[in-house]
Formats: sequence, C-alpha cells, structure tokens
Amino acid sequence: MEKADVVVVGAGFGGLAAALRLAELGADVVLCETLRYPGGCASTFTRSGYQFEAGATLFSGLGDGQLFSNWNDKWDLGVRFETLDPLVELRTGQWSLAVPPDPDAFVRRFAELPGANPEALRSFFATQRGVANALWKLFEDPALLPPLSATAVLRHLGRSLSYAPVVRWMGRPLSDVVSSHGLAGWEPLRVYLDAVSQITVQASSTEAEAPFAMAAVDYFFRGTGHVHGGIGSLAWALTEAIDRAGGRVSLANRVRSLRRESGAWQVDTRNGELRAQTVVANVLPQSLAGMAGPEVNGALPDVEAAVESGWGAAMLYLAIDADAVGGPDAKHLQLVDDQTAPFIEGNHVFCSISAADEHKRAPAGQRTTTISTHVPMQKLRNLEPEDQGVYIADIQNRMRETISRRAPELLAHAKFQMTASPRTFARFTGRHLGYVGGVPRRVGWKHYRPRALWPREAAPGLYLVGDSVLLGQSTLAVALGGVRTAEAIANA
Repeated sequence: MEKADVVVVGAGFGGLAAALRLAELGADVVLCETLRYPGGCASTFTRSGYQFEAGATLFSGLGDGQLFSNWNDKWDLGVRFETLDPLVELRTGQWSLAVPPDPDAFVRRFAELPGANPEALRSFFATQRGVANALWKLFEDPALLPPLSATAVLRHLGRSLSYAPVVRWMGRPLSDVVSSHGLAGWEPLRVYLDAVSQITVQASSTEAEAPFAMAAVDYFFRGTGHVHGGIGSLAWALTEAIDRAGGRVSLANRVRSLRRESGAWQVDTRNGELRAQTVVANVLPQSLAGMAGPEVNGALPDVEAAVESGWGAAMLYLAIDADAVGGPDAKHLQLVDDQTAPFIEGNHVFCSISAADEHKRAPAGQRTTTISTHVPMQKLRNLEPEDQGVYIADIQNRMRETISRRAPELLAHAKFQMTASPRTFARFTGRHLGYVGGVPRRVGWKHYRPRALWPREAAPGLYLVGDSVLLGQSTLAVALGGVRTAEAIANA
C-alpha cells in the first residue's frame, strides 16, 4: 500500500493550490483526479477538435504580486497572462458599456451614460472602493487570511480603522448602499451591479451581502484578465509545479471511498489504495459524504444547505469565424435582454471568446466561444425528470434569443455548436447534481461566523476546500483557500 503525508482529492484550483503549497512546505503529497485533465469547473476541455473553457468567465490573481503571478515566476510556469481593454462589454437594449482596466476611467465612462448624476456616482464608487480596498488587501497579503497567527491578529488590529467602511455595511444588501447615495432610481447602475454581482457573488444587488458585493465590484480591476491558451494551461502548469516540488499528481484516478483506520485515512482509488494522515477534499460536501459515509455524515450541514440554495449553469459552446468580432484579442461580453427580468435562465448571459492567436483552440480562421447562464437548481430539481430536459432546452433557446439580439455576430458566424447543462457538469466534473459557482453570498451575518472564515475540517484530518468553504467564489479565492488550508495542516 502506497503511503503519503497528505492525499488531495480533486484537481480543481482548490486542490491544485493545496497540493502545491503542501509540497512547497515539504509534505509528501499525492493529488488524485477523476478526469484526465486538471482544473475541474475551471478547466479547458477538447471536443470535436476544439478547446473550450468549461465555464465563461474572467480570471483574477494574475497581477504583479498576486498568487498566480507569483507562482508563474517562482516555478517558471511559462503561462501568459493578458490584460484586456475592454475587460468586458456589457450590452443591454438601451445602452452598452465597455469596462476599461482602469477603475477611474471606468467611473468617468459610466458617468457619461444618459441620465447619470456624476457627483452621486463618484460618491457611490468612492464608498465601494473603500470597502474593496480593505478586503482585497487580504487577498494581496494572504498572511492576513485565516487561520490567523498572533502576528496577523496584531496586524489586523493595526488596520482596524480601514475596516470601518466594511463594518458599516455588514448584514445589509448592496442595494442599501445604492439607496444611500440617492441612486436607487437610476436603472443603468442597478443593471450593472446586478450583472456583476450575479457572476461573482451569485446573487442580485438586492440580495447580495454588501461588503462581499462591493469587493466583487472591483473584480475587473484586481489582476483580472485572460489566460492565453485557456485556464487549462494554468491548471496543467500547476500540476507540473507540484511534480517539481516533490508531489505526485495522479490523473484519471478516481477516489472511490475514504475510511478512517488506526488514526489514518485509507483512500481507495481506481489505481489502488493509499494511506495518509491527512486528506484534503476539493469536492462539494455532498460528494464528500458519498466518499466517506459515516465518517462525515451530518458534519457540514451549514455548507450542504448553502450549496443547495445555489445555482447550476446552462451552456452554449460555439466555434465562430475569427473575424466575427473585432480585433485579435480575447473578448468577454455580458448580455442582458430584458432589464426588468431576473438575470438568470438565459435573460443574462456571459460570453468568453478566445483570442485569434490561440491556434490550438480552433482550426485556422476560427475562435471558440463559451457562453453561460444561471439555472436555479431548486426550480430544476422540483420538476419531474421528463420535464427537466424541456426546461433546460427552453433556457438554451432563451440564450440564443438574447445572443441574437445583443451579439448577433456570434450566432451568425457559428461553425459549430454544442450545449451543456447541470447534468453535464455532474457527469464530467463530478459536481453534485451539477451545482456550480459556489455558495451565494446573500445578505446575512452567517458569512462572518468563525466556522465560515476558517479551514473546514469534516472529520479528524479530513479537510474540505473549494468554492463552498473558506473564501468561496472565483478561481483566486478558491486557490487562496487551498493555500491557507495547506498552511494550517502544515502548522498542525
């Protein structure tokens, strides 16, 4: 039987980050992944000669001094990060907004929209930026993140004044901040905040916990950009770094079960059994319960319930003519059809289009496009099985209608089309029932409870990482959660 200090289950970015950090700290670590490629829901997969991003999104943590940039330099990963201008273009039926990488230029451009109150807008974004600066500082200096050392506690005390803007808005929705600046009636701001909040904190501006949402509004300006070749190129590079750091990566090696014996974990995998003192599971808590059974049943009820309140995704994958969109750079579009309807179920879609020079992703003269929309999973699950497929097909048709009205160039120049649903994510990434995107950050004090802000141990020596626990959504947040969990394990 093979032995290790730590077995990491799942090569999503939480598992990749935990495995690399553990290896850097000298642990004997084995990373097991069901798929033949790393990245999980943030991966690049191949179908019919095309390479698509699993999900449509921009990625952060790529700026100087941030996690992925630091690893790129330290391990000579050779991954190419690109800042885009615009980062994303939001299109509605009445107006459009190209978001530049400079936040001050963004506010100026926003203030030029019809009916804007420039002074009130500047005041709102100043409030938002004050909260964002305080919270993004934690991402830029991970030593300030839980678990906290005595030094970190003292540093937080020294920064206590900077947290005052955060404390003021705790337990309140983002829409309260908008109202406090007299902007509740200005539709473009509400639309923009709903669009950004839906893809970041997974909730509308009237539902979203204000501090988290205000930090997320800065997402585009905090080391966010395009990974050349797809996010999968970064995931593959991290597996190579794990190998070079002394860890072992075992792809196409599904973990079947976990059981506790004589103070250690027996890990039954497709390729045989492993024995380890510690296991880090980059899966949803429901999947962990399926692996470990009695060892963890009922151990994470709060996380399970939060996941169940979340979302799935309906997808369209297109290959388009390379000249269908202007310029050679990668493009990201947010499209809203009906501003008065919820930004879900095909009424709001996010599109990620590859760069013209990403030649491995499509045949010459073509680009790949990943398009997603939110699916309310409780609604889907309440349908009879025979009705679920009809519901998803209706959403995908609604997506096509939105695209045909807001970005007709995509469908008009499509050479290849493929769809996906929550069932697809469940099948190919192992996500429980196809839940993706992480736990919605809806308003409430539950986000500040100690167990929500600390590495989660489901059983002795069994830790959970990923978008349902510590730090939550976004590839950067998930990876930092993996790093901090790894450091807590090493310290223990």
